[in-house]
Amino acid sequence: MSMTFSHDHVGISVTPEDLDTTLQWYATKLGFVLDQRFESHGTTFVFIVNGDVTIELLAGASNRREAPTRDILTSMDPERLHHFCLAVEDLDATVSQLRDRDVPLIGGPMDVPAIGQRIAFITDNLGNIIELTEPGTLPATITVR
Repeated sequence: MSMTFSHDHVGISVTPEDLDTTLQWYATKLGFVLDQRFESHGTTFVFIVNGDVTIELLAGASNRREAPTRDILTSMDPERLHHFCLAVEDLDATVSQLRDRDVPLIGGPMDVPAIGQRIAFITDNLGNIIELTEPGTLPATITVR
């Protein structure tokens, strides 16, 4: 029997001191709204949503902050989750809105013909990398080996 999955949420660890600032950043910059907030096992759990995307912010005593990245090409570290991706209807319009909200790009916009998409990258207030994609923008290319 094969396993079948659907996406539920992305979890992001934050320090307790950064929790409210991070919640505010996702609300003001990306339009997420608070769904749930609760305490369990010494950790604060905050679920935020926008459309069908859910992000879980986890604030525990042992979380530590890493330096944010400023360039997508220098951020490749094989020992961690690199990024999560949000699909948007219009990448150029989204990038324009993000610039108006003082959210700098760290990569793109760029075309990726192999997957038929245009993509761009930003970071949140803590330096977590977020890819933005406009699916189906380009005709996908097929490589035959």
